[in-house]
Amino acid sequence: MITCSTWAQSATGYFDKAMKKAESGNTKGAITDYTKAIGMNSHFVEAYQNRGVAKFKLNDLKGALADFSKTIELDDMNADAFTGRANVNYKLLNFKETVSDCTSSLGLNPKDYIAYNLRGLAYNKMGDKKNACKDFSKAIELGSQSAIKNKATFCR
Repeated sequence: MITCSTWAQSATGYFDKAMKKAESGNTKGAITDYTKAIGMNSHFVEAYQNRGVAKFKLNDLKGALADFSKTIELDDMNADAFTGRANVNYKLLNFKETVSDCTSSLGLNPKDYIAYNLRGLAYNKMGDKKNACKDFSKAIELGSQSAIKNKATFCR
């Protein structure tokens, strides 16, 4: 009996191939394989999240936003998905949504210095210097290097 690996490929098989492609810098190839994995398992949370990260890298902000939102819909306890969506919202200049997503992320993972730093940047863009500086300080306390620069720049 002859077997063809492409016929027998599973959702996790495509996911694993996508991860290898992403690690080697083949972002478009990774997106293709994440999409195949999702096609075989529409509840594959990690595939949506990783595809969102890959789309963000390629500056496909609408695609990344949709994938992070789907990740959150499937798993609303996923702090990284909230932080990922916050990053997209920040790039889209949706600062209120950035603050909301960072706040959700921090409710699930209070040690996420990326979320504190990003929320600080969003507060700064909204003209809320007090909360921005408070978040930069918390991010620094948790180990963020970029928050040090942000605090020095925006909190004089």
